[in-house]
Amino acid sequence: MMAEQPLVLSPQGHLKLIIFDCDGVLVDSEETCCRISAEEARRVGMNVPDKQAVKVFSGMALPGIQHMIEQETGAKLGAGWASMMQKRFVVAMKEGVEPVEGVYDMLNSIQKMGVPVRVASNSSQEEMDAKFSITNLEHFFKNRIHSARDMGIPKPKPDVYLKAAEEEGVSPAECLVLEDSDTGAQAAVDAGMACVMLRPEGNPIPKWNNILRINHLSQFAPLVQKALQQQGR
Repeated sequence: MMAEQPLVLSPQGHLKLIIFDCDGVLVDSEETCCRISAEEARRVGMNVPDKQAVKVFSGMALPGIQHMIEQETGAKLGAGWASMMQKRFVVAMKEGVEPVEGVYDMLNSIQKMGVPVRVASNSSQEEMDAKFSITNLEHFFKNRIHSARDMGIPKPKPDVYLKAAEEEGVSPAECLVLEDSDTGAQAAVDAGMACVMLRPEGNPIPKWNNILRINHLSQFAPLVQKALQQQGR
């Protein structure tokens, strides 16, 4: 998976908190949100086909998407554009979103291990509430959700991950993050946390320290279980 095991997963480490990204890790909503963003981009003259939407917009917060579109087209989308888009996302989530394959088994396994979990996402709290409600995931994360959008400090800045660790009362070195985007992984690494990237076979991951990969959610719980056993837990 990688050349060197992160400290938090080693026998010398102390794994005390797992922090999940939301889109692409727990719920399969990123494609929908990126497609809506592509529709808006095309409306003002930026050529982003739906099939390229995830590649172009994956992991980006709405202010970053707005800046990209404005830079590419010269259009002025206005101060209310991000809020308008957020409302569109929430409506889309309520109409239907799917859990990522294997998420229920993975979360049940982590829960049995007794490791606390939190969510840290660029999505708004309102959007995540809708996603978790329709996918029946809300009971796993009650009062343990952190929104970088609501904080006003989106990834790749590390603040939302640092906030999750602070709320749990643990250090960044005692946290493990599960991410799917380079943007989110950068936030985790800059927070001083180890990061597991959920990335399909054949798709490269960044060559950074404290990064390893899995190809399917079914691989995550065994990784955590092995670390806990090595740490005598």
